[in-house]
Amino acid sequence: MGPGWRTASAALVCGSVAIFAGLRRAALALPRPDAVRSRPGRAWRWRNLLVSFAHSVLAGLWALFSLWHSPQLLSNIQDGYSVSGHLLVCFSSGYFIHDSLDIIFNHQSRSSWEYLVHHAMAISAFVSLIITGRFLVAAMLLLLVEVSNIFLTVRMLLKMSNVPSPALYEANKYVNLAMYFIFRLAPQSYLTWYFLRHVEVQGQGAFLTANLLLLDAMILMYFSRLLRSDFFPSLRTGSAGRDVDGEKFLID
Repeated sequence: MGPGWRTASAALVCGSVAIFAGLRRAALALPRPDAVRSRPGRAWRWRNLLVSFAHSVLAGLWALFSLWHSPQLLSNIQDGYSVSGHLLVCFSSGYFIHDSLDIIFNHQSRSSWEYLVHHAMAISAFVSLIITGRFLVAAMLLLLVEVSNIFLTVRMLLKMSNVPSPALYEANKYVNLAMYFIFRLAPQSYLTWYFLRHVEVQGQGAFLTANLLLLDAMILMYFSRLLRSDFFPSLRTGSAGRDVDGEKFLID
């Protein structure tokens, strides 16, 4: 990648940050459920989740379509390249930067530290991909997780709004579990196997492998929370299941 392309990529990332800042402002004008309006501490979280939902829909479907349209990319995870994948990584990098700034500037760092750790990992990994042009296909596979996040975010929005129809939450609960397996656990497991078996343990390869392994641990922790919260509530302990104003846990 030449310096001109890197400059263009940086501009794309900044443009993405601006897009999500605009979405955050637009979310302020949207009506909020009574359960959110009556508890001011939930206002930031509700708005933040709406922006997260928008990113999940756009990035998840983008990744799915790009891989479906160019399945040959899957045969070259290390050096395969597509303009669509490059733009997707720039787009999602902008979201992770925006969300990190939103958390910090709204004084939610303490309750949302898990998100900050996740975003720091994603931003550093994606920047390395943008600079080198390598492992973009791996990033596209990882961003399939956003398809799962659509239903995960809907789950959290339903909980916050105290939706009167439990049937809607129940239906989403099972769809969310299926999507978690298909678009989160399966791609993550495959990429972990691929990196441990085929990628050199030095330089960028070692850095991305370490990121993947840490993300594996986080995903398994979130999966256990999800199972306890939605399927085995009697096993919930500590703060993982509490609904506290302002908290932005990935699973609660």
